[in-house]
Amino acid sequence: MNKRGFLRTLGGASVGLSLGDAAPLFAGAQGTSPSDLASDERFWAGIRAKYKLKPDYINLENGYYCMQPQEVLEAFIARVREVNTEASYYMRTRQYAEKDAVRTRLAGLAGCSPDELIITRNTTESLDTVIAGFDWKAGDEAVMADQDYGAMLEMFDLQARRYGMVNRRVSLPLDPKSDDEIVSLYEGAITPRTRLLMVCQMVNISGHILPVRKIADMAHARGVQVMVDGAHAFAHLGFAIPDLDCDYYGASLHKWLGANLGAGILYVRRDRIEKLWPIYGDKNFADGDIRKLNHTGTHPVHTDLAIMNAIDFHESIGIARKEARLRHLQNHWTRQVRGHARIRLNTPTDPRRSCAIANVGIEGIAPRDLAKTLLEKHRIWTVGIQTANVHGVRITPHLFTTTSELDVFVGALKMIAAG
Repeated sequence: MNKRGFLRTLGGASVGLSLGDAAPLFAGAQGTSPSDLASDERFWAGIRAKYKLKPDYINLENGYYCMQPQEVLEAFIARVREVNTEASYYMRTRQYAEKDAVRTRLAGLAGCSPDELIITRNTTESLDTVIAGFDWKAGDEAVMADQDYGAMLEMFDLQARRYGMVNRRVSLPLDPKSDDEIVSLYEGAITPRTRLLMVCQMVNISGHILPVRKIADMAHARGVQVMVDGAHAFAHLGFAIPDLDCDYYGASLHKWLGANLGAGILYVRRDRIEKLWPIYGDKNFADGDIRKLNHTGTHPVHTDLAIMNAIDFHESIGIARKEARLRHLQNHWTRQVRGHARIRLNTPTDPRRSCAIANVGIEGIAPRDLAKTLLEKHRIWTVGIQTANVHGVRITPHLFTTTSELDVFVGALKMIAAG
């Protein structure tokens, strides 16, 4: 269903939804390659104008939650009002068909079948559904990395306590020389007892993009299923989930898609659905129906509906342009500090191994202290990270970030390092 068709199903109350997008800005950019457009500051100033930014600080911590463009935010608010106006009538008559239309649209964005995807609240819920859904036996093993997201590591630890399964961790290098180095690292942790391997598509604390397809091919050749944490890759990098050849994939939509808080996705390859146990009982769906994993009770449906507007905005820009701009922003500041005395980058040197996210530290300064100094003395908002071998502040610009703002950050970083 296209955008206009979907909105017609919403009835008269939806007429006031904001339907603007970024498409008109590209009228003068036709024929310009994404890489050339990435450095056009005048063009991206038009995108920046679509966001309402707080003037108190430079926001370089968009990896946790990327704010919505104003038109997407207003559309979300309109959907809240609409559902509230119709209340139980809406929930009992139109809710499920319209949520399913959103799911279908998301599946198109992900490049998979709607029968393999559900809408969740976030990546943690998505991947924890898989981890808890395995029929673990004592002695079964799972492989993961120290740099994986803490909530999932803790969920694996919970299964180990409950069932006696074993978790085997690897530690990712900060600057690998090749894909083979990473693949071999995971391969070395697999044993005949390994049933599941979890891998980040983009490591949240460092921005490191991992060779997921090569890891999946290796694991599948050894009879091991693969679960991908795509929290920071979905709507950030150009790909289709089936291209990764993974069995399970989870992502959050409040990060790079620009949807409202409380929206995520879970992809389960069709032949893996039946054996995955749901967290909540639901007799309405067969064992082979992915919707068995999506029992949400009475849910804030407006959250799901507004995903449509976020997709509209995202697609009006285009993933190739978006990825090129985000990589340009990261490279703009990292190339100015890489190799600088006392400054340590915790993100790979090869630009193909990262995009928007990077992590930087200063010798002798704790990450939290560095983040505090950047905010209090330089009005730059970041987050300090001290996990595994990553010790620094995570720097995450977004489409509204300017290179001049990044230059201010570089100046502050060099000043702190010199002091």
